[in-house]
Amino acid sequence: MMGWVEAVMITGAAALAGAINVLVGGGSLITYPTLLALGHPPVLANVSNNLGMIPGNAAGVLAYRPLLAGQRSSLLALVPASLLGGLSGAILLLALPAKLFAAVVPLLIALASVLMALQPRIRAWIERRPGSRQHSRLPLLVGVYLTGLYGGYFGAAQGVLLLAVMAVGLDESLQRLNGFKNVLALIVNATAAVVFIGFTRVDWQVAALIAVGTAAGGWLGGRYGRQIPEPLLRRTIVVTGLVVSVVLAFRLR
Repeated sequence: MMGWVEAVMITGAAALAGAINVLVGGGSLITYPTLLALGHPPVLANVSNNLGMIPGNAAGVLAYRPLLAGQRSSLLALVPASLLGGLSGAILLLALPAKLFAAVVPLLIALASVLMALQPRIRAWIERRPGSRQHSRLPLLVGVYLTGLYGGYFGAAQGVLLLAVMAVGLDESLQRLNGFKNVLALIVNATAAVVFIGFTRVDWQVAALIAVGTAAGGWLGGRYGRQIPEPLLRRTIVVTGLVVSVVLAFRLR
């Protein structure tokens, strides 16, 4: 059983992550490093964080449900790619050596941080896209699958990747693409969670604390978080992620 100080730290980090996910995304860049700093093994921390994030994903889907009206067929066409991607990523996480995951985590955190830094440009690019274009379905499905694989293996900032991939393959508004992103990210995380529950160890205390924290933080972030300047939040996340990636890289030396 963990002490109350550790429990408070995890719940507090999860609440902040939940609010950040509502505002800019990338909440795992807060919770995952917190778990590592508290001494949780990298793979176990990743698995438990994945399960704990699912309630927040579901809340995002509910919030964007009105924007998905009339888009059932377009969304369902992408679901199998996300499902297979999440499954593939989860299997890779469990099949490959834990030392390999620990070695690539600094790179993944750095990648996620860079994606967070580029998110405004990605948004602006999406909004500038000309409409009424015809796109090949196969590249879109491959991109969604690869993003799901990344999400099943690690997951931080997979939403930014999804937005970029779908912007290339779909002529939809940013808000509607964000609704699609919430659904597909939930599918990836839930699929990976099924694999994790069935085939590896989960720290259920950690998962429960993160679930409670992200749910509360998501609600508070949606209600009051807009008062905090989004650029400030993004810079904080990016700097934190890059610092964490450098520290972890030096620990591996």
